[in-house]
Amino acid sequence: MKKTGPIKALGAMSGTSLDGVDAAEVETDGHRIFGFGESRYLAYEPEERTVLRSALGCWPGNTPVPEAARVVEDAHVRLLGQFATPDVIGFHGQTLAHDPQTRGTHQAGNGAVLANALGCPVVWDFRSADVGLGGQGAPLAPFFHFACAQWAGEKEPVAFLNLGGVGNVTWVDPTADTPETPGALLAFDTGPANALIDDLVSTRLLRPYDKDGEIAATGRISIEVMTWFEKRPFFSRMPPKSLDRNDFHELAGQVSTLSTADAVTTLTACTADAVARGMAHFPRPVSKVLVAGGGRKNRSLMAMLSASSPCPVLPVEEIGLDGDMLEAQAFAYLAVRVSRGMPTSAPGTTGVSVAIGGGQLSYPKLAEVQPD
Repeated sequence: MKKTGPIKALGAMSGTSLDGVDAAEVETDGHRIFGFGESRYLAYEPEERTVLRSALGCWPGNTPVPEAARVVEDAHVRLLGQFATPDVIGFHGQTLAHDPQTRGTHQAGNGAVLANALGCPVVWDFRSADVGLGGQGAPLAPFFHFACAQWAGEKEPVAFLNLGGVGNVTWVDPTADTPETPGALLAFDTGPANALIDDLVSTRLLRPYDKDGEIAATGRISIEVMTWFEKRPFFSRMPPKSLDRNDFHELAGQVSTLSTADAVTTLTACTADAVARGMAHFPRPVSKVLVAGGGRKNRSLMAMLSASSPCPVLPVEEIGLDGDMLEAQAFAYLAVRVSRGMPTSAPGTTGVSVAIGGGQLSYPKLAEVQPD
């Protein structure tokens, strides 16, 4: 692998929505983005999602974990094997449990397995080192968001909002020298996003999600549930802060007696309200909020976000990025930084005590030479 200059990296992300694996190529030197390459998506089969759901909340050593890890590894090998071999792969794995205050963070999947199967160096286990030094271990995309803002030529502060299973936001000052420069970034999880909505729609209607926010457009917001939601202790905590997929599981109980339409509308409103509360922590106002992840396709959610924001709320496609692949691209970018000894998180992004580069780097084992 080249030690300097731009190289081709391939990143993969399997998010908390458990829908499948995204993979995308980035050409970068770990500082600047020189270009974006091919991207692909592989949906998990229903039985694979069942295995992964059974392992949510589990830690290494728990019975469901090995099977979940095999599902994750096999899916990644199938998808990443469709690309021309890159210089390095960034493999996030599947988060099963995240509790940085006590137990740490757990992503299923072993990068060494991928390295051997694909014949390519793999960077993985991105979060553990950060948590080990007192950080939240999340979010990790902010350093990439900084590079994206500079690539797009932004001159004023902007926010990148990712709406996957959980929401997270990055405030970016693109005029800073580096992402680890104090004051360049502030990042944190905002609250629940698609996960609870998807779970409810799946359970009640046997659909994977609320397509285009059509159900949310038909219901009424429960003021009682919203009042309860706004009093959750998470919102009084100062960032950086992070969430596990199930940290707001009580919210599902709060909407359980509502009609499906009212429950989905209320959960959607909670997502937007959490983002608005998060924006109050920004050091300075932003010129725009750029939205990535599946939530940007939810018209009801985007309308609610726009109604509560003092600036334009736009899909990241407005500046030439791919909102479906931004997190996969982020782990391609971070893999190059890890392989070159650069930091991947800082006090302003995860609350870690010092800027740190996480991740393990696994190389493929050389085939044994058989004697003649």
